[in-house]
Amino acid sequence: MSGHAKHNYHMVNPSPWPALGSLGALLLALGAIFFFHEVPVFGMEPGIFKILPGFALIILTMVMWWRDVVRESVKEKAHTEEVSHGLRMGMVLFIASEVMFFVAFFWAFFHNALGFSTSTLQWPPAGIIPLDAWELPFYNTIILLTSGGTVTRAHIYIEEGNNQKAAKWIFITAALGALFLGLQAYEYVHAEFSLTDGVYPSTFFLATGFHGFHVFVGTVFLIVCGFRAANNQFSAHKHIGFQAAAWYWHFVDVVWLFLFVWVYWLLGLPIREFTAG
Repeated sequence: MSGHAKHNYHMVNPSPWPALGSLGALLLALGAIFFFHEVPVFGMEPGIFKILPGFALIILTMVMWWRDVVRESVKEKAHTEEVSHGLRMGMVLFIASEVMFFVAFFWAFFHNALGFSTSTLQWPPAGIIPLDAWELPFYNTIILLTSGGTVTRAHIYIEEGNNQKAAKWIFITAALGALFLGLQAYEYVHAEFSLTDGVYPSTFFLATGFHGFHVFVGTVFLIVCGFRAANNQFSAHKHIGFQAAAWYWHFVDVVWLFLFVWVYWLLGLPIREFTAG
């Protein structure tokens, strides 16, 4: 055997990052459980520190894995046309799996909000004061819709071969994502209900909270792409990394529109009474 590849496919080198990412996800899940149930860990009471180890491992995994993928593309030239097609299809399938992930949260919310649950007599439940959809949630909607326009503008510049202008618009999009997260954190702090106050808060915080986590991941993804564009690593005909980030960001936008319309607005403010049984 010659030692030279006789095909256009990429045989990935052994990598520790999938295992490290799995460990980080496990620690983050355990930390979240201890946080929500207020269980002391090694005598440590402050809740936020319980999720930091897992969160730090996930961030480390993202940074190192992205570094390896960028190296494979830029230095090793391993992303041939066949590999690039596979990466695009992989991103499409990943987004499809994410759609089903959020379908589960919407299903849980609708099951109770539309009176299918025999334990729910009215919606929102008694004692719950929902957030006003036309205050911070509306502002966040404008922010995300604007970010969809800025990331599209960046895409146009990349297709024109202008990486420097694209980098500027990518960073603007990432800044809008960070602003969204800041306003959502402010909203959570000032909400008049907490996660453990019943089915409405639990479904609300899980759906919007996981969406916020996806916005965080998308923001990091865009920051990476911004630095890559600033270093002229994208070309008009090959910019799969940015394509994936843009598709992911548009997916995040669409999910938020569903959250705003159904969770905050149509099924948030009106009080509907259901007949028992």
